[in-house]
Amino acid sequence: QVQLVESGGGLVQPGGSLRLSCAASGSIFSINAMAWYRQAPGKQRGLVATITSGGSTNSADSVKGRFTISRDNAKNTVYLQMNSLKPEDTAVYYCKAVISSPDGYGMEYWGKGTLVTVSS
Repeated sequence: QVQLVESGGGLVQPGGSLRLSCAASGSIFSINAMAWYRQAPGKQRGLVATITSGGSTNSADSVKGRFTISRDNAKNTVYLQMNSLKPEDTAVYYCKAVISSPDGYGMEYWGKGTLVTVSS
């Protein structure tokens, strides 16, 4: 069994910052790509940023220059540093990871999400 647990969400004023974390635990041999998604009320879930096992990153145009994805492979953890937050960043943020088990099977796992609210 593998679990992804997000943390770090909360209420922040416009222009503020938050750092989200997502820790993977369980039967893990290796973690490949990791990513953050978000889903705002009444909207579909969309990709925010991705990071490969080698550290290459990509992000949505709407967050470029404001959000930074990173990972700590020793801790099986991915982070999302969010700066200059805007009300339109309000959403539930989910992490996703492609994880290989010791028996060689790779699967996609999702966390349960953490709510970020940007409001004055």
